[in-house]
Amino acid sequence: MSRRDYFREEDKLRKISIVFGIALVLTIIVFTLIFNLYNKKLQESARQSILDLGSINAVVPNSNTVDTTTASSTQDKAINEVKKEAVLENTTKKQEIAKHDESKIQENTVVEEKTEQVEEKTEEPALVEPLTFIAPVNGEIMKDFANETLVYSETLEEWTVHNGIDIKAPKTTVVIASAEGIVESIKNDPRYGLTVTIAHRDGFKTVYSNLLTADFISEGQEIEKGRTIGTIGETASFEVVEEAHLHFEMIKDGEYVNPTLYFK
Repeated sequence: MSRRDYFREEDKLRKISIVFGIALVLTIIVFTLIFNLYNKKLQESARQSILDLGSINAVVPNSNTVDTTTASSTQDKAINEVKKEAVLENTTKKQEIAKHDESKIQENTVVEEKTEQVEEKTEEPALVEPLTFIAPVNGEIMKDFANETLVYSETLEEWTVHNGIDIKAPKTTVVIASAEGIVESIKNDPRYGLTVTIAHRDGFKTVYSNLLTADFISEGQEIEKGRTIGTIGETASFEVVEEAHLHFEMIKDGEYVNPTLYFK
C-alpha cells in the first residue's frame, strides 16, 4: 500500500469515527429529552390530582380541606388496596389452577389404571391347542416299539431293544414332518444312516432315520406339520437287511415313547 493510500484510509476511518460519535451524542440527547418530558407529565398528573381533590372540597359543603399530605396518603392507600386485590386475585387463580391440575392428575390416574387393567387383560396368554402328531409316511408297521422287551434284528442276528417303529414303504417315498417344529439337526448316523431330528414344543422330539435325501429342509428352519423333509432310502447299517422303510422315533422329555400312542 502506498503512503497516499494509507493516509486516505486513515482519513476515511477518522470521518467514520466522527459520524458515529455525532450519532451517539444525538441519541443520548433524544433519550434525555424523552425522559424529561415523561417526568414532567408525571409531575403534572400528580399536581392535577391534588387540584381535583381541592375542587371537590370547595364544592362539597361541610367538607374538611384536603391538604397534599392527605391526598398523597389517600393515593398510597388506593395503591395498596389495588395491590392487595391483585395479590388476592393471583392467589385465587393459583388455587383454581392447582385444583384443576389435581383433578386432571386424578383423571389421568384413573385412565392409567383402566389402561393397565385392559393391558393386563390383553396380556392373558392365548389358549394353545394341544400338540398332535400324524404318521410321517403311510405304510404298514413292520417292527413295533419295544424299549422294555427284546425284538429280533435280522441285520444284527440278535435280540435287542427297538426305540422306534419301522414303517414299511418303497424307496424314495416322501417323508413328512409329524408335527410343527424346528429342524434341530441333519446328520449321518453310523447306525441309522441319514437322520433328521425335529424339536417340538411341550418337550417332544421326532427322529426320522434311514433316509435317502433331506435336501428339502435345513438346520434351524421352522416347519409346519405335513412339510416334506426327505425320502426313504437304505442308509441304516443296523437295518440294511430289512425291506425299505422309515425308522421313526419319538422322544418326550428325554425318554423314548411309543409314537403310535400319539398319532391322530
